Amino acid sequence: MKTKTVIEFTVLTLGITLLTWGGMIVLEHFGLTFENHAWLGIPLMLGGLSPTYVSYIVLKKNGEVSGFKEWLKNVFYVKAKVSHYLVAILLVVLFVGVNTWISGSAMEEMPPFYMFFVGIAMSFVAGGLEEAGWRYILQPELDKRYGFVVSSLVTGVIWFVWHIPLLIIGFLEFNMGMYAIGVLGMTFFYGAIIRISGKSDVFLSVFAHTLTNVALSGFPFNPTWSGTLATFLVMVVVSSIIILLHKRQKSLSM
Repeated sequence: MKTKTVIEFTVLTLGITLLTWGGMIVLEHFGLTFENHAWLGIPLMLGGLSPTYVSYIVLKKNGEVSGFKEWLKNVFYVKAKVSHYLVAILLVVLFVGVNTWISGSAMEEMPPFYMFFVGIAMSFVAGGLEEAGWRYILQPELDKRYGFVVSSLVTGVIWFVWHIPLLIIGFLEFNMGMYAIGVLGMTFFYGAIIRISGKSDVFLSVFAHTLTNVALSGFPFNPTWSGTLATFLVMVVVSSIIILLHKRQKSLSM
């Protein structure tokens, strides 16, 4: 992938976020909030989907895809091994489970069963589809050039910066420092998915991100520094082990 594509994706995505979500921060000072003015859902969604549509724009512009059909095919390439899906599920379970085990559950009561399907649809659009940018363009290319650890850290920082306006306006109600560490931990486990999954790497990232959001909304926890740091360490260690096992399996099959 061209360096120009990666730079354009990052700059344009962050720029759109600054205009849309940054604009919401300004409007909040004048008493205009999403809770009181439903039309603010438009800039909220435009910012949230920016990694998705910017991905197609820059890839098409720079000749990385021939058109929308090829882009869709690459993003939704679902023919992964069952073991790769299981790895994605394992990492989601660990991420939510370690946080909940150490920090404690914040779930007051089990939500109705139908909300699971509602949650999947909402999490797919407002979360999963981000991966059409972060894990199609940014992290894989950084991984090729600088390796797993550096690519995870750099992508994680950029991904966190992208979320900052939502933390400022209170749409995401988390401690900013804890959220940053949590995002870095997730970036490591998405990095592992990218390494092992081949052509299905983007879709498996979409799958994992969607599942993570559903799990976090269905089984919320009380964020603590101990839980956040422990989960980060688990994500780094387990993701590294998965990559090492994958490398070993490849070398044995050669």
